[in-house]
Amino acid sequence: QLQLVESGGGVVQPGGSLRLSCAASGFTMDDSYTVGWFRQAPGQAREEVSCLSSNDNSPYYKNSVKGRFTVTRDNAKNTVYLQMNSLKPDDTATYYCAASSQYNYCSAYVSFGVPYDFWGQGTQVTVSS
Repeated sequence: QLQLVESGGGVVQPGGSLRLSCAASGFTMDDSYTVGWFRQAPGQAREEVSCLSSNDNSPYYKNSVKGRFTVTRDNAKNTVYLQMNSLKPDDTATYYCAASSQYNYCSAYVSFGVPYDFWGQGTQVTVSS
């Protein structure tokens, strides 16, 4: 079964850090896959906050997380990570990862809305004092 599994969510105080993991099973999520990180807060639309392209591992970050979030890939572990620092209450949401091998650059997905092939089930991040 091909799937993505997110982990690493939790409750953290403002200014704290979390590292989310997106582990693939049933397929090899290596450099041939572009991986996106999304979040959705209650009553709000889903938004893509970060992406890691497959051609050169160049990252994309939404402006609101730029400088605080870092996306990386560990092919040996078949996992993509989202390091989140200086967390704010506005970062509270369910975070999802998604992967696709259709296009090897983030703009296809971020700017043109090309759908990803695989999605995880989400992990909750709550930033609260």
